[in-house]
Amino acid sequence: MSNHYDVIVVGAGAMGMAAGYYLSRNGVRTLMIDAFDPPHSNGSHSGDTRIIRHACGEGPEYAPLGLRAQELWDELQKKTSESLFRKTGILTFGKRGSEFVDQAVTSGRRYDMNIEELSADEIMERWPGTTLPVDNIGCYEPDAGVLFGENCIRTFRRLALENGAELMTDSPVMKIDVEADSAEVATKNGIFTSEKLIITAGAWNSRILSDLKLKIAIQPSRRVIGWFDSDDRLYASDVFPGFICDLPDGIFYGFPSIDGAGLKIGRFDNGVDAEPEYMNREFGAYEEDEADLRYFLGKYMPKANGNLNVGRTCMFTNTPDENFVIDLHPEYSHVAIAAGFSGHGYKFSSAVGEILSELVTKGESSQDISSFSARRQALYPDNIGK
Repeated sequence: MSNHYDVIVVGAGAMGMAAGYYLSRNGVRTLMIDAFDPPHSNGSHSGDTRIIRHACGEGPEYAPLGLRAQELWDELQKKTSESLFRKTGILTFGKRGSEFVDQAVTSGRRYDMNIEELSADEIMERWPGTTLPVDNIGCYEPDAGVLFGENCIRTFRRLALENGAELMTDSPVMKIDVEADSAEVATKNGIFTSEKLIITAGAWNSRILSDLKLKIAIQPSRRVIGWFDSDDRLYASDVFPGFICDLPDGIFYGFPSIDGAGLKIGRFDNGVDAEPEYMNREFGAYEEDEADLRYFLGKYMPKANGNLNVGRTCMFTNTPDENFVIDLHPEYSHVAIAAGFSGHGYKFSSAVGEILSELVTKGESSQDISSFSARRQALYPDNIGK
């Protein structure tokens, strides 16, 4: 292993591994460093599956990123014949007047997507496993679906290494020094240098970026997901969509039963702030872990409220405005950052990896990332009014 590279990627989860692939594909000498051995259960990418939506309730600015990500996932699946994406359709629903549902519709219309607007009665007729209040509405994307998240990371990893990238696992970063035109990364396995640097360290981003004079407010939090016995006649992936819903009871998201594993459900809001080293990773450590999920199932999808098959924890890393950071460091133009993916970033990781590779090789991206600037005031609440 060399000690000097064109680019070092700190954090080889979903975003970092994708960046490593796109860099190595273009012949860039790349070292990826991770504190664990990806894919793993210590970060934010575990849990087998991830939803990919294009008509995003978070805002129309996410739609082009989602569409590009889908193109890249499709390209990767065709290139490798790996099982990376399954088209199940995605249903976004909630009470009439929900800003989240309205923005999904706006995103779909603005970018000419294949979407359907549905009433509660139409949703329940099409998917009889749902029980919705009459004032609910939905936005259905038949071309969206489910990513097999850990397969995606394994595929990026394999292809990046085949292209000549190097990966150092089980190597926590101890220190990073950035000079005007270079970077030095110290790990327990040695010191490595590069012309360019990418920081994609997930829940550890706040600490690392603080050492690089960038005190972005990023808060990791603990969330849970569970797989429940369900009636596959109603909830199997060939008859039931993935979903995300904005309800008075909370924001929930879920997946159809894939290969008989049971319906998967998680709560998007109401997490517990945590630090990654000390987070309680035991599902059931809090009474609400299972109770919140069962409450949703009992009320809205009662035929999926069976025995708990598996329960897991994961981490979200939220910015104050819950929008991403994808940008060059404000003071170091040779350092790119991807952070604060706030529980809905995985689906974009193919596109984010491509963007990061462009930022460190060209100084700019072909995608519009102005909404994800590291300079926006919302990221620095302590400085507001100063």
